[in-house]
Amino acid sequence: MSKKEKRRRKRYESSSDSESIDSEEEARRKDLKERDEFADRLKKRDETKTRNIVQASDRRAYEEAAKRLKMENEDREKMVPMLRVQSRRKYLEKRKEDKIAELEEDIADDEYLFEEDILTERERKDRERKKELLRLAQEHEKARELERVQRYHMPRDLGKGSTADYVEVDDLEKVPQSEQKKWEKDQMASATGSGKTTQIPQYLHEAGFTQDGKKIGCTQPRRVAAMSVAARVAQEMGVKLGNEVGYAIRFEDCTSERTLIKYMTDGTLHREFLSEPDLQSYSVMIIDEAHERTLHTDILFGLVKDIARFRPDLKLLISSATLDAQKFSEFFDEAPIFRIPGRRFPVDIYYTKAPEADYVDACVVSVLQIHATQPLGDILVFLTGQDEIETCQELLQDRVRRLGSKVKELIILPVYANLPSDMQAKIFEPTPPGARKVVLATNIAETSLTIDNIIYVIDPGFAKQNHFNSRTGMESLMVVPISKASANQRAGRAGRVAAGKCFRLYTAWSYKHELEDNTVPEIQRINLGNAVLMLKALGINDLVHFDFLDPPPHETLVLALEQLYALGALNHHGELTKLGRRMAEFPVDPMMAKMLLASEKYKCAEEVVTIAAMLSVNGAIFYRPKDKIIHADTARKNFNHIGGDHLSLLNVYNQWRDSDYSTQWCYENFIQYRSMKRARDVREQLVGLMQRVEIEMHSNLSETANIKKAITSGYFYHIARLSKGGSYKTVKHNQSVTIHPNSALFEDLPRWILYHELVFTTKEFMRQVIEIESKWLLEVAPHYYKQKELEDSTNKKMPKTVGRSTRTE
Repeated sequence: MSKKEKRRRKRYESSSDSESIDSEEEARRKDLKERDEFADRLKKRDETKTRNIVQASDRRAYEEAAKRLKMENEDREKMVPMLRVQSRRKYLEKRKEDKIAELEEDIADDEYLFEEDILTERERKDRERKKELLRLAQEHEKARELERVQRYHMPRDLGKGSTADYVEVDDLEKVPQSEQKKWEKDQMASATGSGKTTQIPQYLHEAGFTQDGKKIGCTQPRRVAAMSVAARVAQEMGVKLGNEVGYAIRFEDCTSERTLIKYMTDGTLHREFLSEPDLQSYSVMIIDEAHERTLHTDILFGLVKDIARFRPDLKLLISSATLDAQKFSEFFDEAPIFRIPGRRFPVDIYYTKAPEADYVDACVVSVLQIHATQPLGDILVFLTGQDEIETCQELLQDRVRRLGSKVKELIILPVYANLPSDMQAKIFEPTPPGARKVVLATNIAETSLTIDNIIYVIDPGFAKQNHFNSRTGMESLMVVPISKASANQRAGRAGRVAAGKCFRLYTAWSYKHELEDNTVPEIQRINLGNAVLMLKALGINDLVHFDFLDPPPHETLVLALEQLYALGALNHHGELTKLGRRMAEFPVDPMMAKMLLASEKYKCAEEVVTIAAMLSVNGAIFYRPKDKIIHADTARKNFNHIGGDHLSLLNVYNQWRDSDYSTQWCYENFIQYRSMKRARDVREQLVGLMQRVEIEMHSNLSETANIKKAITSGYFYHIARLSKGGSYKTVKHNQSVTIHPNSALFEDLPRWILYHELVFTTKEFMRQVIEIESKWLLEVAPHYYKQKELEDSTNKKMPKTVGRSTRTE
């Protein structure tokens, strides 16, 4: 080739490269323009919706209704204190009668059982003390009865004096109101159980922070806490939940236009930033349980810090139950620290002499020992999750049943995230006289929930945590030892109402030398994809210099950006695409959001939305009663689909819908009705969001291949292939994984599979698995998978009788 031809070829290649760059740049600009137009449409739609809440023609009727509501509120405020006093008096009266009856029974039992026995000096004095107490109680009752008959009743009108309008106010009560207005940001360090979550929002409401129509917001790291605390505050204020006091969690909004105090999860507040970046509807924002350092809470710190700087009228309170208040204060521009003491009594801590091999069984034994040998007082047991709680509950019920009347009544109450709110509320009910309550809880009971009358705490020393491996790109839920800070929080739950005892099911040496001082913040150990997408949607592009309280690992942040780029949420400049902006509207992880949006292309939005809703509650759909395990497993297999677990979940929902959402149908098929009801609610929310991002709902149930392609569009990261010996390895990182035994494909072993999540117990299990074709990966993710690597893995010789070819459907 001559020099002239080489120069001509070089110029041609250079011009073609330039044309390619120009076309890419033009596509990028077009996408950014469409993204901004989409965001503007959403903003206008939200503004129109807000303006139309009260029409101008209805203004007079609205004002009259507001006056009536104000009068009702004033009447309620006058009546509630009186009703509280009356309720308290009734409770104390009944309790007194129960105690007297209990004392009479004890004396009668002693005289009957030990009539012929020779008593020790101590036993004799104890019996005489009981008789003297009973005599005094009976005489007191007679005196009260005589007083009721003979007393003189003051005429009602005489009780109204001129001094009724003058009320003395303690000067100390004025301090919080005046002091708060001096500061834009306050840092509160308060002991667990001091009432910071329930009382401070009420104080701020009474101080006038909701007079101009703005709200007081309070975030919680867990949805169980947000729901239960809102219910408690509504009860204390004498209002209906959802009106003046409400809560908002993922897929559930229990608020109204009248809401003044709003409890929400920190993730829910994240989503509010999309429609209201300056939080203009709030006068006070409380970031509660800041010490738990969840991913969403850490990101909220950086967001609200900036808002408080340009909105002096917004009062920001950061509430923490541990001793790291100084760190928060320094982060928030040296904000002042208010310390609120809790009601703390001494707690005796006991350790085991040797580590426990089975800590669940050790918990059961410890509960029964306390119940049989210790004075009355409720027990709190910390376990890692729903499975352990249900196992412990069954073991306790079985052993208490066998003991029969040898022990007093033991009321066993579980509390975990999937439990219905009415079942969760039972832990707050007073324990009946003569009985003992044992609460089986996850680490939510460390700080988020305060349960009265806890005297004994049993701490096995473990909790579940999400851990993300940036090398393999996989996230696993693992049981890990707690930190010393968590152990101290758990022990403190025993010392709220009286001196308590904490039984730690690990050695003192383990506490001193094996436990970390503090729990590692979530931002340093989990996948950041969802957080990065949200920050990009808020217009925060420089993530490296974002004001994190503790910065995340560099490699985890880079991997999150790479994953979002692979999903199409970011372009090659790291800018949010139109697809990414639409993904940000869904309160789910980016992979599920991409799956939902891809359903538009494959005309199967109805089916994919149903699958997404079922996956959100998947762990609590089927149940297996101990006495009907075979029947339950048979019923579950009847729903299995030849294509995999996602389609099996679709079968369950569709058959439940065909039964007209029957409770009886759920009972007959060993399916939890409350989980299905929640899936239905979640589905309705997702359908609304699909319409919000301008996607039409189409159904294509017969084309299961299209449904699988839509799922693969979002979860192409989660692919495994069958290798020699019948085991599976992930495609990108070659890590050994296993299909979960509950899967419909557990015995089939298809060559290519997609999994929803990995769960690490005894090994890495893939949960919710479907069979796919390898060629789909080139169709939905050509930028991530290359033809050669898929061909190489497909052409590997498989052992005979192992694996099967992919079905065509």
